[in-house]
Amino acid sequence: MARDSWDSWDEDGTPHPLALRRTGRSEQEPDRLPEVRELEVLGWEPAPEDTLWVFLPYVWPPADRTWVPDRSTHWAVETRLDGHGHITGVEAAPLADPDLHDLDREAEEVLAALGLPRRPPGRLWLLRPPGSLPTLGAVLDHLRALARGRGVEVRPSAAFLAPVRVELASLAAESDTDR
Repeated sequence: MARDSWDSWDEDGTPHPLALRRTGRSEQEPDRLPEVRELEVLGWEPAPEDTLWVFLPYVWPPADRTWVPDRSTHWAVETRLDGHGHITGVEAAPLADPDLHDLDREAEEVLAALGLPRRPPGRLWLLRPPGSLPTLGAVLDHLRALARGRGVEVRPSAAFLAPVRVELASLAAESDTDR
């Protein structure tokens, strides 16, 4: 089953069941969507958006990753200032599709450089920490420290991806023995 396969974007998988109760575009930002907030209460955390970690959902243990459809709105905010630096007006407008594509371009370039397939569009990834680490932040800190300890530069590269992939598998095995 695609849901249980490692090294995949779960292309044929279905979103988390909590996402199925909601449809349509929302004016909220991704982290403010009700389904994301509900999943956070259950221990899921949004995957980091930093380019360093763009590959993370692909290599994350399948039992500890899920996704919901991205029905959020990304906003462009324009602030006007007077000659003294005081704000005189603020306008927010949804980003147009071409602008959204530009936001994804850097991530897609990193994935291509790593030899990984493109991400399926329109997904918000959520992850749970595998193993005994309590939070996603703790897992990321652990992975960075592991790489540095092995003399690997912490940057989106094949040299960084390799130990991350192996360590995530190790943490998943630890989770399996604890369950």
